[in-house]
Amino acid sequence: MTGSESIPLARPDLGDREEELVLEVLRSGRLSLGPMLERFERDFADWIGVDDAVAVSSGTTALHLGVRALGWGEGDEVVTSPFSFVSSANCLLYEDAVPVFCDIDPATLNLDPEAATAAVGERTVGLLPVHIFGCAAAMPELEQLAADRGLGILEDAAEATGAVDEEGVRVGARGNIATFGFYANKQLVTGEGGMAIPSDGEVAALMRSERNQGRAPGMGWLGHERLGFNYRITDIQAALGIAQVERAESLLGERARVAELYAQALAPLGAARAGEGDPDGLVLLSADRGQARRSWFVYVVQLPVGANRDAVIADLADQGIDSKAYLPCIHLMPHYRERFGFRGGEFPVAERVSNRSLALPFFRVMGEAEVARVAQALAAALDKA
Repeated sequence: MTGSESIPLARPDLGDREEELVLEVLRSGRLSLGPMLERFERDFADWIGVDDAVAVSSGTTALHLGVRALGWGEGDEVVTSPFSFVSSANCLLYEDAVPVFCDIDPATLNLDPEAATAAVGERTVGLLPVHIFGCAAAMPELEQLAADRGLGILEDAAEATGAVDEEGVRVGARGNIATFGFYANKQLVTGEGGMAIPSDGEVAALMRSERNQGRAPGMGWLGHERLGFNYRITDIQAALGIAQVERAESLLGERARVAELYAQALAPLGAARAGEGDPDGLVLLSADRGQARRSWFVYVVQLPVGANRDAVIADLADQGIDSKAYLPCIHLMPHYRERFGFRGGEFPVAERVSNRSLALPFFRVMGEAEVARVAQALAAALDKA
């Protein structure tokens, strides 16, 4: 490793306002189910442009509550993407529903509507599109499919807080149940935490009950009317969320700035946007199209065909630069192979993208010098690999 300061893969952006609100919670003595919870929900809902939002302990628990609200259960099949963080499929297994994977669009890396249509069968009850890497999925086409076949929709927007779709609608505001996550590397962070956007007031009430051990509004501390879970978010986390929402547009804008720095720094390596250049070369995430706007979550590139990704990761690490293979395909993880018999080759686009993808350091306060250092180190590593 060189004597230069190391560059981490991600770094949460917290400041004076977050500290102020967290201290307010600590001094109040209301650490859970306090006023910050409702305030965070209200502020986030207003920012997204929806009537209500239900804060929970993680994006995964938000997904689980969404699955339950839609009534998906034993033997029900739900069409979803194999190229995602594993929680988007695990949430179905929690209720003994069956994830039915289909291939992805090679440019957006989201669920391919044609592949989704082909995957719908007699036992299909829903679609679970993932807005991967901050790029909105093809919701108009998927919603038409759902309407034609009588299917429910659960949107996983954990990586797409603030994104805008092809019709100019902010992700999460189309009227479907949608979920967000606020892990420490996300656009908005609370450390752990998530948010569910309910489709109506009845769903919102159900989610609020189930996140709190099945307690109904007005019930005593130990009164519970249904099966529930401990999916609560603390007021400390909610305080962080309030501060993050207050400066959400600035945070998103700065992440977009860093992404543009990367695009410029990697251009001399022959890098091109997905769908626009040599598909076997260094491929960047797809560009915005029409009214669609990506919300930059991670900066992922696809390495040139034939490059040794493990060697590139090791070489970058020697230079003090973190990187990660991002993302492995869900269907090729051990418990999915064992349970469903996947062997590889079922979803060639997703598998090809997965095998080439590499996440580079990405966070709001990265400057031109740091981005240039990463780009130069990547170029050197590719020369060796």
